[in-house]
Amino acid sequence: MSHILRIARKEFAGFFAAPTAFIFLGAFLAITLFVFFWVETFFARNIADARPLFEWMPLLMIFLVAAITMRLWAEERRAGTLEFLLTMPVNSVQLVLGKFLACMALVAVALALTLPLPLTVSLLGPLDWGPVLGGYVASLFLAAAYAAIGLFVSARSANQIVSLILTVLIAGFFYLLGSDALTSLFGNRASEVLALLGSGSRFESITRGVIDLRDLYYYLSLTGVFLALNVLALEWLHWAGNASNANHRRWGWLAGLLAANFVAANLWLAPVGWARADMTAGNLYSLSQATRNYLAQLREPLLIRGYFSTQTHPLLAPLVPRLRDLLEEYAVAGDGRVRVEFIDPQEHPELEQEANEKYAIRPVPFQFASKYQASVVNSYFNILVQYGDQYQVLGFRDLIEVKALGETDLAVELRNPEYDLTQAIKKVLYGYQGAGDLFQGIEHPVSFKGYVSPDERLPKVLQTLKKGLDEVLAELAHKADGKLKIDIQDPDAGSGALAERLQSEYGFRPMTASLFDSTGFWFYLALESEGDRRTVQVPLPETLEKAALQRSIEAALKRFSRGLLKTVALHTPAPAPAMPQFGGMPNAQRFNWLRDTLSEEHNLVDADLADGQVPADADLLLLVAPDKLDDKQLFAVDQFLMRGGTVIAATAPFDIQRSGALSAQKHDSGLADWLSHHGITLAEQSVLDPQNAAFPIPVERPLAGFVVRETQLVDYPYFVDVRGEGLTADDGITAGLNQVTITWPSPIEIDSEKNGERQVTRLLQSSDQAWTSDSLDIQPNFGTHGRLGFPVSEERDRQLLAVAVEGRFESFFKDKPAPVDAADEAPDAPDAPPPNASDDAPSAKAESTDGEDAAPVITRVIERSPESARILLFASNSFLSDEMLELASAGLGTRYLKPVELIENAVDWSLEERGLLAIRGRAQFSRTLDPLDQEGQMFWEYLNYGLALLGLFVVWLIRQQIRLRARRRYAAILADA
Repeated sequence: MSHILRIARKEFAGFFAAPTAFIFLGAFLAITLFVFFWVETFFARNIADARPLFEWMPLLMIFLVAAITMRLWAEERRAGTLEFLLTMPVNSVQLVLGKFLACMALVAVALALTLPLPLTVSLLGPLDWGPVLGGYVASLFLAAAYAAIGLFVSARSANQIVSLILTVLIAGFFYLLGSDALTSLFGNRASEVLALLGSGSRFESITRGVIDLRDLYYYLSLTGVFLALNVLALEWLHWAGNASNANHRRWGWLAGLLAANFVAANLWLAPVGWARADMTAGNLYSLSQATRNYLAQLREPLLIRGYFSTQTHPLLAPLVPRLRDLLEEYAVAGDGRVRVEFIDPQEHPELEQEANEKYAIRPVPFQFASKYQASVVNSYFNILVQYGDQYQVLGFRDLIEVKALGETDLAVELRNPEYDLTQAIKKVLYGYQGAGDLFQGIEHPVSFKGYVSPDERLPKVLQTLKKGLDEVLAELAHKADGKLKIDIQDPDAGSGALAERLQSEYGFRPMTASLFDSTGFWFYLALESEGDRRTVQVPLPETLEKAALQRSIEAALKRFSRGLLKTVALHTPAPAPAMPQFGGMPNAQRFNWLRDTLSEEHNLVDADLADGQVPADADLLLLVAPDKLDDKQLFAVDQFLMRGGTVIAATAPFDIQRSGALSAQKHDSGLADWLSHHGITLAEQSVLDPQNAAFPIPVERPLAGFVVRETQLVDYPYFVDVRGEGLTADDGITAGLNQVTITWPSPIEIDSEKNGERQVTRLLQSSDQAWTSDSLDIQPNFGTHGRLGFPVSEERDRQLLAVAVEGRFESFFKDKPAPVDAADEAPDAPDAPPPNASDDAPSAKAESTDGEDAAPVITRVIERSPESARILLFASNSFLSDEMLELASAGLGTRYLKPVELIENAVDWSLEERGLLAIRGRAQFSRTLDPLDQEGQMFWEYLNYGLALLGLFVVWLIRQQIRLRARRRYAAILADA
């Protein structure tokens, strides 16, 4: 070992004897920094990870290592010192290992000089150090493989340039094997085999933060094979000019056996998937305990089938192996209860037909352009989860997240596949348990209402569909056991009164087959519950086929089923009446993204509260931007809380007008007095924060005596960027969120006396530099007020923007008459114990129309809630609206749903569904940087340039010290002589 280290020190010192090493290191650092800040546009990506550092590392390592190794043996042969080395009392193995360690030491120095980059990222955002450590480990193993290749080539060549070129070609060949450019030409199976052989694809696997024994051994096997060949090449030089003998053949057989064993061990380790370490924060690439708990509840076989086409979009192809690995982990964790399949539907026509007809899985046309041509490929990228007769289908939109890095550059990553898959498993599991029989979970009979014209007035395709409808209804009625009533009518029959009622109550109008067809017809389908009179429209399927129509009717019937899925009652402002002078469009906020997200996991019902009650099946009440709640509506909210329910409210004292110049106006939600009664006050002020998000706003700019109005993306203090200490670290509500933007918030004040015995959790807070303003002018004026555009108050402090209060509450309507009629009284909420009713609650005696007394009905006011009651308040009217989310998405270049995720977390936390909440908190792709202006970005970029130069200077100083010590030792030897 001492000989090996002595040789390594001699070779390492030789690198710095000339300026060659500094040239290599300087070039490597310059290219790395250029790629990090300019090619990968680190600040424009706005993602707090070190991926730009390692994205190009496999290619950079090829040239760096080739330049280092090209001289190690070739220079010895050119200078005539190789023969001298071979005659020394040091064997070939020691010579090879010594030079190999010297190469690795120089590569380690080069990598160490890049450490300021991940340190910079960690200072600018919540960096996950697991992938960073994995990236450096992968870089060292990759460099070891390339160094072994370079040493072998250098030993076989007497010319350094030839050695450099051959090393680049061989290393480039291994990189090309697993590259997207080559794997996209083959099917899924062939591309996965090529990815296993490629040095770059193995590198990407480790840089995710997962240290897999198979990936590490792949690099070790390459290193071992080429080092063995290097030793054989040196021994071959020993034999130069000698006749072949048994010893030579033994060396050849030994080298061949070593190489064969290194390769064979890769095949032996291929099925070993458990030998790996997930180093990411939260173990992103390992199944969580929550997922394992859901799998443990399986009593029947669960099928997870992946539909992936051989030819697909180049950005989606690399994701298929990762999904395959994840699904195989589900199979292992399922302990025989989970069956995983992977098919290419285009190679199995019968399965493709089943996927199309039964599961509505169809190929998606992807358009992409290569350097040779633009083309369209129809491919499948779906996952089916089936349990009993319940199933869920995940498409590519459910599984991926797209980040725009530039005008033509996109980054595509898996969003949070474990969460999406486990959510689907939960839905089919609970759906099967609660409604394995479609009608088992339906409490009240359901009426099928069909408003359909006679056959002679229907288009031919709808005549066929009508026959299929009759068959489907007959089959469902046979299974319903009296719970399904069928009523099909012609709206135009008789006087047409039904048609008029449909138009006035439901907005149904006659259909036409084309723009120029004046013959109208009816084909509307709906389901109505006889219990709560809830109506669900059955949409016509796109394909107008019987199987698709059956799926639509069954999906609508499931809306009436009461399984194990929780019900969330959502109250949003009623849409304003259409205004013809503005194109007939209603002027109201939309919350479709919130609705779609919540409905994926819960049974979502609308609650207008106009009758003074919350829907009886509601497990949670969510109020979003409530507007002028009257006494009945407020009573419904109050009594729901008194029954131990959870009320989540997103409201503020101001509304924002965005037509023309920005302005605020006072907004009456109807909740202010109710919240104040419970010790929670929304101040009639707005919060401004220098830590904010950008917002495209109209700005006036003087130009040659005119004022030009243009839209600019500016930092806007009313868009408070909550991150770091502003997020409650210990609470599940902020799980998985490193940042959230709250638009036009107001400060929340907590009355400590009223909430002394309750648990108060401060969920969201501004930075400590925030201030408040009561001004209704929210249009920035940069000319007057500088960079922030608004006057800055001297009083700055953290402002509370969201709070959770849990405990016993006293009714707002205590000692007051209930503002509802007897018939409107809300029933007790499920799961709630009988609370304290008022002993002196007012009673009302109704009278019949003929003067006879009707039976008296007691109207009860629940005065106190149990300890489980909760109020969660988010002090903003607009942060959940579609418009705000779309503006934020446009500014970031990716879909921004952090506010919706925050509310989804709050719902899961309130319903104590902590399993999916824990999985959702493991998402990583959307870690964002702290907000920086252009000056701040330039500062950090130039700082890294300076640190790179400083690092090179430190290396030069160390080299000078080493040379000085060597001279002293040499002088001491001469003096002794």
